[in-house]
Amino acid sequence: MRSNDLPPPLATLMVATCNLLNLANPGRVFYENQDPYSTAEYERKITWLGERFRMLNADVLAVQEVWDDAAFKGAIGRSGMRYDFVAVPGAENDATHNGAQGTPRVGIATRLKVEASQSFTDFLPGFQVEVPGIGLHARFERPPLVATLRMKHGQTLNVLTAHLKSKRPKFLQDAQGNPAEDRDDRKVMALASLRSLIMRGAEAMALRCLVIDLMHHTNIPLVVLGDFNDTPDSVTTQLICATTEIAYDRSARDVALFNAYDLQGEAALKKDVAYSHIHQGAPYVLDQILVSEEFMATGRNSVGDVRRVDYFNDHLHEGRDRTRSDHGFVRALLRLQMQAPLPPTEAQQILSR
Repeated sequence: MRSNDLPPPLATLMVATCNLLNLANPGRVFYENQDPYSTAEYERKITWLGERFRMLNADVLAVQEVWDDAAFKGAIGRSGMRYDFVAVPGAENDATHNGAQGTPRVGIATRLKVEASQSFTDFLPGFQVEVPGIGLHARFERPPLVATLRMKHGQTLNVLTAHLKSKRPKFLQDAQGNPAEDRDDRKVMALASLRSLIMRGAEAMALRCLVIDLMHHTNIPLVVLGDFNDTPDSVTTQLICATTEIAYDRSARDVALFNAYDLQGEAALKKDVAYSHIHQGAPYVLDQILVSEEFMATGRNSVGDVRRVDYFNDHLHEGRDRTRSDHGFVRALLRLQMQAPLPPTEAQQILSR
């Protein structure tokens, strides 16, 4: 084999998604019906998270359910790991901000160089969805975060962190937050569950629109990771991925996403421990890592692969404790070809559309 026939060398990238279960500063009320963390609880929580962050040893940490970025930074500090960029837009703690209000936010910590980052709050015009009893659902409850990152060998990629609406029934409330309908009525319960489904579906659709904008006619790899509050085969997840379109439209690969677990090269490591949440005794995969076709080893536009996907979920069997997390953490070892860096303007242009 001639030297110029050798495949290009690959650089590794470790990414992980972690739902941190209401990470907040001690003494601050995040939900009216929940007590704030005591100092002792807070210390246990950030110490536990720090230990997990150190174990994950990820180049990119995508996190959900953060109320205070100071608490996230505190957990990272306990890990002993160095992350030069840490951000939780909407949950800042500074002279003018007191953390997230109303709902927790998503964030990211990374060792890589950050070329650009942006939160997306509103759905595109014309893509709002009517929800019974509520009206137009026109924005994400927890805005997804997109970061354009550059690896040390020059590879550029986009990372999107998301947390979609939960399946918890969406009951109507008055202006003071009091129940506006009979929550014991099973028919009302059905309608409230439908509201949640519609809202999650609308957010999945809006996320799909964002994915299309990030991927269409570009060769910048994309990783989408977070808490989807639904399984890989669900309608909402498939709406985001749109992989079924490939069967009858070859060009659909350009804007399709693939579950990293299905692409991993080390098939022997696929076991029945691949779950990230337990609900009423049943295991589910709600926390997912999705990748663009650039990570398909046999793809037409492949520039890398998925080497391995790991699920860290032992703590789910240790009993419910809010100083830990009720979600398992998911980590993927990705690889990308070493190549010349893209001009900064090309790497950032998608965020300015």
